[in-house]
Amino acid sequence: MEILSILLVGLIAGWLASLIMKGRGLGFWGDLLIGIAGAFIGGMIFDALDIFTPGLVGSIISATIGALVLLAMISVIRRPA
Repeated sequence: MEILSILLVGLIAGWLASLIMKGRGLGFWGDLLIGIAGAFIGGMIFDALDIFTPGLVGSIISATIGALVLLAMISVIRRPA
């Protein structure tokens, strides 16, 4: 059951991040992977800032912020020289 929650949070976070970044999403599977990776990044950011985000909504918020950071880093790397 927990893996289903991780996938759901990752998918929602990746989708929200792609909407916020306006077109920098990577499709269904890419958004899912970005969301899951964003959950780890968001968790590290919120842990470093000593911010506690309880529940499903808190997980989605921190994962979305992490996914936004990851998408921003990807867009900087992909930017043509």
